[in-house]
Amino acid sequence: MMKIVLPFLLILFVLPASGVQVRGVVTNRQGEPLPFATVMIKGTTLGTTSNAMGAYVLDVPSGSHVIVCQYMGYKKEEKRVEAGNEPRELNFSLEPVSLQMKEVVVKSGGEDPAYAIIRQAIKKRPYYLSQVKNFTCESYIKMLARMRNMPKRFFGTKVNPTDIGVDSSGKGIVALTESLTKIAWRDPDMKLEVISSRSSGGGLGFDIPTVINFYKNNVEAMQTQVGPRGFISPISDNALFYYKYRLEGTFVDDGKLVNKILVIPRRKYEPLFAGHIYITEDDWRIHSTDLMLTKEYQLELIDTLVIRQTHVPVAPDVWRTKDQVVYLAAKLFGFDITANSVNVYSKYDLNPVFPKGYFNKVIMKYDKNAEWRDKPYWDSVRPLPLEADEQRDFHVKDSTARARRDSAKGRMQLDSLRARPQPVKVMDVVWGGVNHRWWFQGDTSVQSHSLHIPGLIKGLSYNTVEGVALQINPGVTFSLPHRRYLTWLSNVRYGFSNTHLQASTGLTLTRVPDGGIGARNTWSVGGGKRITQFNRANPIGPVMNSLYTLLLSENYMKLYESRFASLGFSRVYESSFAFSLSALYENRNAVENSTDFALFNRDRNYFTPNHPDDLAHIPFGNEKVLTIGGNVSFQPGQKYIEYPRGRRAIGSKYPTLSAGYRKGFIDANFDKWNFDVKDEMNFKLLGELKYHVGLGGFLNSQSVSIPDMQHFNGNQTFLNIRYLSSFQLAGYYEYSTTADLFATANVEHHFNGLLTNRIPLFNRLKWHLVAGSNAFYVNKNNNYVEVFAGLENIFKVLRVDVVAGYQSQTDTRIGVRLGFGGILGGAFKVE
Repeated sequence: MMKIVLPFLLILFVLPASGVQVRGVVTNRQGEPLPFATVMIKGTTLGTTSNAMGAYVLDVPSGSHVIVCQYMGYKKEEKRVEAGNEPRELNFSLEPVSLQMKEVVVKSGGEDPAYAIIRQAIKKRPYYLSQVKNFTCESYIKMLARMRNMPKRFFGTKVNPTDIGVDSSGKGIVALTESLTKIAWRDPDMKLEVISSRSSGGGLGFDIPTVINFYKNNVEAMQTQVGPRGFISPISDNALFYYKYRLEGTFVDDGKLVNKILVIPRRKYEPLFAGHIYITEDDWRIHSTDLMLTKEYQLELIDTLVIRQTHVPVAPDVWRTKDQVVYLAAKLFGFDITANSVNVYSKYDLNPVFPKGYFNKVIMKYDKNAEWRDKPYWDSVRPLPLEADEQRDFHVKDSTARARRDSAKGRMQLDSLRARPQPVKVMDVVWGGVNHRWWFQGDTSVQSHSLHIPGLIKGLSYNTVEGVALQINPGVTFSLPHRRYLTWLSNVRYGFSNTHLQASTGLTLTRVPDGGIGARNTWSVGGGKRITQFNRANPIGPVMNSLYTLLLSENYMKLYESRFASLGFSRVYESSFAFSLSALYENRNAVENSTDFALFNRDRNYFTPNHPDDLAHIPFGNEKVLTIGGNVSFQPGQKYIEYPRGRRAIGSKYPTLSAGYRKGFIDANFDKWNFDVKDEMNFKLLGELKYHVGLGGFLNSQSVSIPDMQHFNGNQTFLNIRYLSSFQLAGYYEYSTTADLFATANVEHHFNGLLTNRIPLFNRLKWHLVAGSNAFYVNKNNNYVEVFAGLENIFKVLRVDVVAGYQSQTDTRIGVRLGFGGILGGAFKVE
């Protein structure tokens, strides 16, 4: 669960200054702390932010300085301090700002004065968005997530509070990180240099910023899963169509009149903010924001998200974000989480000189010592004091992690791990699976070999060739020196009706780079006897085939047996470029139906032969076939994060390209090729487009057996989960071909709330429209097109499509398909 929720807590950056420390507390007149107040040295961009208890620490150069403290809704206060060699204490007690209403006469039926201010801000928006072409700054970010409550079980699995670092009641800090980063910007490129980063308990913190810029028409307030369409800025070009405004008053800040404007969404279930935006008079720029998102305004997974920003002048007529605080709260599957992200920016330079080639494919780079800074370092650069429980969390979890690392080489750790395994239970054998580890002393730490045997029930299936089939897949992974892993995986399968025993085994050797960063090599070898679908893409899984065969007397799965031997090699580079080579020898044999049992239909003539009906004209018997081939894939324009130990690709705006070639020998004689292009494009308010387009064909088709033909993945069941690689109403072998050229296209558009959010009552469900088309073309007699429209994000996981299929030789088909789609749908898999 934490893997789903915690990545949504990343937002932006903050930073420190240097010099003599000035400490203090920011409160209101009643003595109540003001959390995350802005404290700065007047006339500079050096500053800090108070913590949740109102305490702050500010490093200032020696000498006389004016310290400015400001907090949204309160009067700014200035105090002079003489900074010598000793730390100074400087407390602030702020008064609420006294709002004054403008003397504006509103005629009966007229509009609120806020509208005129907003129109001016909209006109100036493009100017402020592009005003600064280059800059650098420093940034410090602290992110804190707390668990307020948690379930005892999650999807049937017991949840142990200590596994996520909270107390026995399920409360406590689950994530605490801080980082120090230099940000460089040259429109439109950004580069980050992470100077230091840490996470409570060890490892790097959250360092990739999500820029929240209200001068953009579309604001990316969080990660795409939380708000895939983005959110409409209160000063976007078309903001007046989405928001209502009310001027609540004005106040003077440093001689500049500031308008406090209430932002009110016109309609629910649109991606809109609510709250306040503060706009300066005459120059119409953003002074500060206090804006909120909720589930009623297309926020997903998270219940509430509050964004508070303070903008300050960093040069004449240039204002930038000084600090940003983001609060969020989420209740999901029984987990109750709150979090905040505090960001303070400092040391703005609007005229930086970048060396030639500075902006390149590496957009984020870590200093070699970023992860290994000690406590005195953090105490010297941290601009806001840690709270008591934050100090305790860092101390306890870092000490625990250090003790584990120190003991990883010792006998005590080895003995402790060896004593931990629990006895195998009956339910493990029947359902959950058997898992066991053998711990041993490695070169640098305690390592292990592992055994896994899936539960017996999960290996049961039914088909008309084998009847009831039981498959067991025991696997063992051995840890070898130099980060190599050898996996031995076997397959034993028995058909109780045809009494055939299948047994095969294979070895896979993988070299994993240090830290998982860099190129990865995999060798594989296998052999034995197995039973396989004619279409090796396995268009129907054993669970669905068993249900349809037993309940509806539909035996869609078509099988053949083979004695085989295989050899393969693959390499994935840090650029995500990948290639693979493989060879497969098969001694194939036809198999026939051996049972006609079904639960509700005993008509022995109802089942179809095991040989695909649509390919009845192509004989299949005993044959020996050797195939050799390879595949490559590549995504141009990759961007990278560079770690001290290597680089990691993080994606590109361009599509992924892949190509393959396969050659058949012995009883086969063919040459087959394919080329594919796929991509996902997010158009924000207009939704997301996904597509997969392919070309292929046979350069030589003198002798092509059924398993080697081109099969288009059909689907004749009610369930479909291969949305971009299948055809929802097509037969499994109806359109199989050996043509010299064929083309496929799968296109779908996810509206992500567009259109459906305008339907009263229905919009409360947050079910989203999806539509698209799947098609392939071989020739005028062998082509197929289907169009579909449906709803997804049903209960966050389900998707239902209505599909119409068109083929020139047959009647139009209409069907309904159920699958998984939506915010959490991709996490589910059914075979």
